[in-house]
Amino acid sequence: MEEKEQSNSLATEPVSRLMVRFAVPSIIGMLVSALYNIVDQLFIGQGVGTDGNAATNVAFPFSTLCIAVALLLGIGGASCFNLTMGRGDTKRAGYFAGNAFTMLIISGIFISAITFAFLTPLLKLFGSPDDILPYAKDYVFVSAFGFPFLILTTGGGHIIRADGSPQMTMACNLTGALINTALDALFVLVFDWGMKGAALATVIGQVVSSVIVIVYIRKFKTVKLTAEHFRPQWKTIQRISSIGMASCFNQLAIMIVQIVLNNSLKHYGALSEYGDSEPIAVAGIIMKVNMIVFSVVIGLAQGTQPIQSYNYGAKNYGRVKQSYNLALTTSAVISVIAFICFQSFPRQILSMFGTGTETYFSFGIKFFRIFLFFTWLNCIQPISSTFFTSIGKPIKGIFLSLTRQILFFIPILIVLPLFFGIDGIVYTGCIADLLSAVVAIFMTVFEFRNMKQLDNMK
Repeated sequence: MEEKEQSNSLATEPVSRLMVRFAVPSIIGMLVSALYNIVDQLFIGQGVGTDGNAATNVAFPFSTLCIAVALLLGIGGASCFNLTMGRGDTKRAGYFAGNAFTMLIISGIFISAITFAFLTPLLKLFGSPDDILPYAKDYVFVSAFGFPFLILTTGGGHIIRADGSPQMTMACNLTGALINTALDALFVLVFDWGMKGAALATVIGQVVSSVIVIVYIRKFKTVKLTAEHFRPQWKTIQRISSIGMASCFNQLAIMIVQIVLNNSLKHYGALSEYGDSEPIAVAGIIMKVNMIVFSVVIGLAQGTQPIQSYNYGAKNYGRVKQSYNLALTTSAVISVIAFICFQSFPRQILSMFGTGTETYFSFGIKFFRIFLFFTWLNCIQPISSTFFTSIGKPIKGIFLSLTRQILFFIPILIVLPLFFGIDGIVYTGCIADLLSAVVAIFMTVFEFRNMKQLDNMK
């Protein structure tokens, strides 16, 4: 009976109401994930200083890698689960949820082991200057203990939402974030444990959140999960991975950009008046502040996933398009507000993360205003990429997820600084945002035309 009610609501309940039910908890979950890093940066900036901020930026690719794996398995498992439920195959659906959960645990342990084994070489690869390396090592060594819990919490949250419990996903993430914030203040500002204290606070929050996920999975609602569902099946894992690949590649692309950007800022910063550390610290802050806005956009996109997957499987194409348009309109409004804030208050935002030299603020204000100039267009690509994944077309989703970061950002990042030095890096972001938005618009319009033809053939 619960299964039937869940299916009927995705097919019949007003899309706007479904968006509120699914997107709001997803947005809060994504914001909480972003705030894990933001909170650390805030307290580290106040307790450690600019070097600590630079260290968290060098360490950020580790977190991005964990999120990439979590989305690969979490969104992949959730999309497969909802698509299969939409087709009425409840027997098969449980294997997608169970296998995704098992692989989340295995992958988290594997990434932690690799991090411990190659910590110093990886940090140098990620662009750490020599004077920042001790801070980064302190932070990542402790953080690595939490990678399995971070992956399980993030990926498991998507599976829980697919089961029709978005509020539980929200509660899970919110609990961990509140614990992290409280312990950050205690460990960094009161106990003066510095980088290790901030990392420890994060790990404890992640452990608590993952326990909530485990407890919920044991009481899955729409399908009764047994031990058989958790036993890895190669074909099931392949399908999960193919569907989740777009979201994963988007995060991997962000990670690659972070690494290339850090190394570029280190190199060209050393040739400028700013030095090799201050530009990395500035970029880290600005990227994480922008990630708050991006988290809302991604949360909106992820909130459409159950709606789009189920209704596309059920051939209700009008509801698929309606959910896309609603998510895009809402994210556009939020992105415009963010653009106004970034253009009007860059110095005030930077000041929240500690003090710095005048050159530090000078570069930061320039970076804020130019690098994020097309923030108001940046919402189109993630909304569209998730749309293609949700309707079971992962190749198109993967391509779109790579446009901004890999196809445009990295080539521009390599070429422009050759002619304009560190200023070339500053202009890279806005050019990549514009180009990726144009591609996303063309691809989505074409797909909607195909859906209209399918709708006419019913």
